[in-house]
Amino acid sequence: MIRPATPTDVPVIRALIHDLATYEKVPHEARATEAQLTAALFGDRPAAHAHMAVDDTTGEPVGFALWFLNFSTWRGVHGIYLEDLYVRPEARGAGHGKALLAELARICVERGYQRLEWAVLNWNTPSIAFYEALGARPQDEWTVYRLTDAALTALGTQGPRE
Repeated sequence: MIRPATPTDVPVIRALIHDLATYEKVPHEARATEAQLTAALFGDRPAAHAHMAVDDTTGEPVGFALWFLNFSTWRGVHGIYLEDLYVRPEARGAGHGKALLAELARICVERGYQRLEWAVLNWNTPSIAFYEALGARPQDEWTVYRLTDAALTALGTQGPRE
């Protein structure tokens, strides 16, 4: 079962984010607090959205998808950027990951969004095979760039001021 996250899910979402970071071999990078997640997902102006995969038998959350809207200047419409998708190892193979992606695809179709995008680590071959089996294709002609920490601060403090 897939359902929108609620504020009571925030501790579970935080735990799943930490589990994902551990799986991706960077647990020290998962620094989001429950207060930050609550504000981002359920504040006055939510910046992101989340859906929960729930075990049909126990009712316990076993995975999540955290996403936000992006915008295509070329197509002139929004899309969804999937920031994180994670299903606990013991719940994998039961269709939760596919159901989460299908729900996001349904939202895209219903709202007229024309893209559902995400990134996957190059070494994560099980996820790559899963995504490609669903019809997703890598965008090999693009390279992702990121500014964080000291580099972001350095650039942000030397930029033009009005």
